[in-house]
Amino acid sequence: MRRFLLAVALLAVSSAAARADEGMWMVHHITAALEKKMQERGLQLAAGEIYNADAPGAALTDAVVSIGFYCTGSMISPEGLMITNHHCAYSDVSALSTPENNYLEEGFWAFTRQQEIPLPGKKVFFLKRVLDVTDEVAALTEDLRRSGQPFGSRKISSLMEKKYEEESGLEASLDVMWAGTKYYLSLYKTYEDVRLVAAPPVTVAAFGGDEDNWEWPQHKADFALYRIYDHGEPLRPEKYLKIAPEPLREGDFTMVLGYPGSTDRYSSSFKVDHIIEVEHPVANRLRSRQMEILRKWMDADPAIRIKYSDRFFSLSNVAELQEGEVECCHRFRVADGKRALEASMVADRPEIRPVLETLSAEYDSIRTMERRKAYYRETLIRGSKLAPYLLRMSNRTSDPARVLAEIRRETDPRVEKELFAMILPEYYKGIGPDFLGPMQKRLLHECKGDFNAINERLWESYDTLAAFIRDVSIREFNDRVPHAGDLLELQRSYIRGLYAWKDAKGEVQYPDANSTLRLTYGRVCTLDPRDGVHTHWASTTRGLGEKDDPSRHDFSLPPTFRALVDKAGTMTVNFLTDNDITGGNSGSPVLNAQGELVGLAFDGNKESLASNYSYTDGYNRCVCVDIHYVLWILRSYARLDRILTEIETPAQP
Repeated sequence: MRRFLLAVALLAVSSAAARADEGMWMVHHITAALEKKMQERGLQLAAGEIYNADAPGAALTDAVVSIGFYCTGSMISPEGLMITNHHCAYSDVSALSTPENNYLEEGFWAFTRQQEIPLPGKKVFFLKRVLDVTDEVAALTEDLRRSGQPFGSRKISSLMEKKYEEESGLEASLDVMWAGTKYYLSLYKTYEDVRLVAAPPVTVAAFGGDEDNWEWPQHKADFALYRIYDHGEPLRPEKYLKIAPEPLREGDFTMVLGYPGSTDRYSSSFKVDHIIEVEHPVANRLRSRQMEILRKWMDADPAIRIKYSDRFFSLSNVAELQEGEVECCHRFRVADGKRALEASMVADRPEIRPVLETLSAEYDSIRTMERRKAYYRETLIRGSKLAPYLLRMSNRTSDPARVLAEIRRETDPRVEKELFAMILPEYYKGIGPDFLGPMQKRLLHECKGDFNAINERLWESYDTLAAFIRDVSIREFNDRVPHAGDLLELQRSYIRGLYAWKDAKGEVQYPDANSTLRLTYGRVCTLDPRDGVHTHWASTTRGLGEKDDPSRHDFSLPPTFRALVDKAGTMTVNFLTDNDITGGNSGSPVLNAQGELVGLAFDGNKESLASNYSYTDGYNRCVCVDIHYVLWILRSYARLDRILTEIETPAQP
């Protein structure tokens, strides 16, 4: 049973150690100062034990993989077993599910190697080395410029990656840091034979669904297992993680290794204002309405749930993220903080003032048009599951018969027609009459502004629906946007100026996340989300019983699982740390001071959702599933003894 640390133990923790440390640090750039700081926080490893390109298999990063650069996984056995989040495997499990074998609802457990399911197209990447190629990129750019050849970013990336792939035999990726201030080249060993091994039922893995998403406490078993194969045999990884034998305690050191997707912490105050005042409000409102329609149909029909669960999952995750971004950016006054930073920068470097003034004018000039583009994207393009198929059907290179077969298999016309009934008035009113296409204007006139009548006309055929969507393109919006300057280059100038200003002051900086392998460090800790509210650092199996509600799908535990929970006593399910994470870190291993696996990162808390633009000390939290809860499920519920034998598991908790 977990408990709070005694007050006397808390007094022994220094105030410096009690404070969270911001930063998604590149693993190849663990400086002596950073190593020392982590060791002062509790780390019991040297930097070379975390990343060491010259000693294959000796470092923790050798056990960490990117799953298609959208999630992170880690090796946990000498036979290619990889663990990640269930929500990273959601699309795979959903695609494999049928009414006869509904792996999403019932779970999937491969009791033999032969039952492990291959997943064509899935790819994992092991980082082997990171090189600083800043000077080489500068020299190549100058050579191309002098010879009159193109020297844009795509050309540079193509030439650099081709060169290093030929030299190394590995897959290469050129990564731009601080808007071209630095260039790093990452070399990866890749594997494409990946097979699904295990995934719990969605009501166990994602217990609480979107209602609990970004909240605390949560009670999710957010894990799934894959196996990587090499030439038909289980991969023998150079490194795999050991399971921590000891339970966590409040204040324990934690380290997360993973591939965070993107952050925008070098963004200007003008960009933050634009995102939270112009783009997000439109998207948030329309996605919320779309989810209401999908939820109604999914609750009414299990067959529709199979078809739309992945769509709903993606919508809910993004919608709640962006709603939280707006709320937290206002609550923590993120734009005001950036304005204060910009004022300090101008005071030290007056030459940056024209960039800021032009940025301000540019965002003012595009405000109206960008709002219209947001309506266009969130209605015609993203407002239904059907739209991408219809656009493909109109493409000359597509086979219409094949696309129609996919439409019938993947969508339901009743759901889509109701979605279009919601979309149409929003689209017409949102973009305004001047931007309607010829067909759209004609239908509005012929139907006398009756959107239900327009919808009936559209549903005469899929060809009609496709023509309506293609009647306007995003290029037409872009061609009519007034500009005060080149926004992209202005943003780059701002980032380069901000980096140079901080560098001159001696500040150690980490670049924005960009799907490169990063390290963050922190501690197990509690959360005080609002005045007068204090939460524990761990949730337990007791909470599963308290929340279980058979009348609500997302809170309905399988009866056999509920019976086991009732007998399990009090076991940690999820825990909190203050590690600095973002999207792409999903599935990242959470490690203790000795580098042993204690859990998987799977979520942030609602109070952390401004972290794309600014780190908020005291509020940013990483929500993790406890590895011992995962092992308990494999042992007691799934009865996957072969997997438990394969993993070097500690004694049963």
